Amino acid sequence: MHTHTGKALFKYALTAKRTFILALVMLAIGVAAELAGPFIARSMIDDHMLAIEQPFYETTAKDDLTVDYDGRTFKRGDRFAEGESKGAEVRVLQVGRSFVFVDAAVPDVSGDRSFADGVLTLTGKDGVRSEYPAQKLSATGLFAFYKPEVPGIMSLIIWYLVFLAISIVMEFGKTYWLQSSANHVIRKLRMDVYAHIQRLPVHFFDNLPAGKVVSRVTNDTEAVKELFIAVLANFFSGIINMLGVYVALFILDVRLGLICLFVVPIIYLWVVFYRKFATKYNTIIRSRLSEINAIINESIQGMSIIRIFRRESQTKEEFENLNNDYMKHQNKMLNLNAFTSHNLVNVIRNLAFATVLWYFGSAQLDATSVISLGVLYAFVDVLGRLFQPITGMVNQLAALDSSMVSAGRVFALMDEPGEDVVDGSMPRYKGNVEFKDVSFAYKKDYVLKNISFEAKQGQTVALVGHTGSGKSSIINLLFRFYDPQKGTITIDGKPVTELPKQWIRQHMGIVLQDPYLFTGTILSNVTLGDERISRKTGEKALIDVGADRILAHLPKGMDEPVVEKGSTLSAGERQLISFARALAFDPAILILDEATANIDTETEALIQSALEVLKRGRTTFIIAHRLSTIRSADQILVLHRGEIVERGTHEELLALGGRYYQMYRLQLGAAEAPATPGAGPAISPVANPS
Repeated sequence: MHTHTGKALFKYALTAKRTFILALVMLAIGVAAELAGPFIARSMIDDHMLAIEQPFYETTAKDDLTVDYDGRTFKRGDRFAEGESKGAEVRVLQVGRSFVFVDAAVPDVSGDRSFADGVLTLTGKDGVRSEYPAQKLSATGLFAFYKPEVPGIMSLIIWYLVFLAISIVMEFGKTYWLQSSANHVIRKLRMDVYAHIQRLPVHFFDNLPAGKVVSRVTNDTEAVKELFIAVLANFFSGIINMLGVYVALFILDVRLGLICLFVVPIIYLWVVFYRKFATKYNTIIRSRLSEINAIINESIQGMSIIRIFRRESQTKEEFENLNNDYMKHQNKMLNLNAFTSHNLVNVIRNLAFATVLWYFGSAQLDATSVISLGVLYAFVDVLGRLFQPITGMVNQLAALDSSMVSAGRVFALMDEPGEDVVDGSMPRYKGNVEFKDVSFAYKKDYVLKNISFEAKQGQTVALVGHTGSGKSSIINLLFRFYDPQKGTITIDGKPVTELPKQWIRQHMGIVLQDPYLFTGTILSNVTLGDERISRKTGEKALIDVGADRILAHLPKGMDEPVVEKGSTLSAGERQLISFARALAFDPAILILDEATANIDTETEALIQSALEVLKRGRTTFIIAHRLSTIRSADQILVLHRGEIVERGTHEELLALGGRYYQMYRLQLGAAEAPATPGAGPAISPVANPS
């Protein structure tokens, strides 16, 4: 999974490659500018501050590099031009906190130094003592020897400030462009996830709660954003910093650089060890978070049911169990992070410093040691800088793993096979629908068996039957939410499988038993923001279905705001709005899914007349439980356990005296139903069973 996730993330990073590359170039420049500091310090110490102990020679020429002391002129040995004559050698040496002037050549300045009564004594490692007449330098005298070094030191300070300014500018640029790139990538990722959700087949959402889908689009993509902003910034800058540091270490001293390479395998093993446990915990943490979202979403949706059936304590217990499990695994992550935190970096850092000091020994820290004091200072400075990026990387390990797990969940959703969205459209078809020997199963068992019927343009076909008889499955097949395993479905003689799903649905309309209204206004719920449907068309649709009379009491009329699925409107008002929506889209095929089931008798009369307006000239399918609403249907199909057991008009089916007759009789009561098949209404003392 990690490889796939890594590749997918890299592909998304490439969408903002210019800004990412710019950020990384700025990062590299910033690192180089920052690492210039120790080299400048090395030069300052070795070439200027400690260089005062190098041999000086008397000279007659005077320039900016010569020293005037005690009526004589001297110049540092390494500053004489080729062929320039050198006079007598003198030395300036540090003894404790003071400096002394030796008017003689001193072949070896190593070893212990002491000064007393105008005599400098040097004791070598072999115990041999050398004595030289010397005089203690006053502050003025010492400054005379340092004066030629001042321009060089000032020049290095200016260079240090220049590099510092470059480093600050590059740090700002890197942070800005890296975050800008990350925001661009996440915007695209979130758009792609949302677009993919629109393409997922309807049956995918049968098994995945809305809260979990929401969690993928919001929480998980936000965690991926952290990956690009915090983790990527820290890891990229960390790796580039470490490369820069190692280059600097090897430039300063190859042996020291080789010694400090031991840090790399330790960090690699550390990351491998950490991710082994962290991935396991983070997968559970992310899963629990998405389950928590799902249960919150479900509880809010079903709050009235929870209250009515007094399920508050059980719901709370379910939530508490999930929340406790979430906390338990968060604590496991906490323990892991505490164990592998930056404290371990401090241990490695101290180990590295101890190794360097042990290898070179404190006794060597003088002007003629294996390495100069300037190199050692620069080395310790650079080595200290090695552990700053390591600390940054280690602190981001938790975010890295959490982000990778989240990214894996996002890409797993995007790997779900979707339906291609096809541009364009097809001309409005007539709406002649035919099912030929159609059999269909959601999983294993067939819910529709050998279904065959024909619905011609302008006809009304009613589907009746008990719950689970297959009525909704026929509609699902018609909308191509699913395709049948056997048989064919044709519209105007063309098999639906040969046409893009969006083209077919473009000329279909549906009115549900519990209509779904979106947040907006009543009018926007009719037009659904479709540019092809003008405000005038939307208003006419509302007037044609009679909704204008029912909505007249609302303060803003058709522009009245709709909130949370239209909870402030009555069932009848919501139903009329959905009728107007179907009419405005002018479908060739109209499906009415138990459209009058939730309507009171008074509103039903209005709805029935709206239905007549709506059905005119269209092929209409009605799923009905209330049989009184389908008396005028051209064809009634009676379904039982996935098969059509009876078909015909209302009168034909009553005359048949079969299943439809029994259902009708049960609904209307024996007093109103025909006493015997084919007979007229009979008066019977039997009470209405309903």
